[in-house]
Amino acid sequence: MQPRQHIRHTIRKARRQLSPAQQKQAAQTVTQRFMALPDVKKATDIALYLSFDGELDTMPVIEACWDANKNVYLPVVHPFSRGHLLFLLYTPTTPMRVNGYGIAEPQLDIRTLIPSEKLGVIATPLVAFDAKGQRLGMGGGYYDRTLGICAPDAVAVGLAHDCQQWPTLPTEQWDVPLPHILTPSQHWHWPIRISRPSP
Repeated sequence: MQPRQHIRHTIRKARRQLSPAQQKQAAQTVTQRFMALPDVKKATDIALYLSFDGELDTMPVIEACWDANKNVYLPVVHPFSRGHLLFLLYTPTTPMRVNGYGIAEPQLDIRTLIPSEKLGVIATPLVAFDAKGQRLGMGGGYYDRTLGICAPDAVAVGLAHDCQQWPTLPTEQWDVPLPHILTPSQHWHWPIRISRPSP
């Protein structure tokens, strides 16, 4: 089994090597898959994220949700509770800031905050995934905590490039597998998500 850091390095490198044309086509295809999901169609409040470091471009997904009159929320690193996320409403005019990871996020405004448990769908970033629905993130555990405790009933949907698939990922007891992973070539789906305790 490969160490997690080796997997992260290998996949991030492959992801960054995709051409702009490949990125654009991948984003368009995954957007179509995302908007076709029954859970997305019925959801009013959807959490997405802004792409970073070669991740699949989520702006087409965000814009498609806006066009469908859905509320889009972005993650914000919790200022007081270490390792946790808040979700704030995101519109084309939302004031933004850059967090400590170099990722843009909405400026903290309690008026635009949604309780995590009220989110219908949470699109989940990932570095790698395997054929069992396990995801490997950047190591902070933010989404494992969100899906395990803060929003256990939300439908989690991983968005990824095909090159992010790994044969078998090493897992920890707090890792939360995903029920859906969308790539340009496939909709991976596992009917039962096994909840795991968060660290």
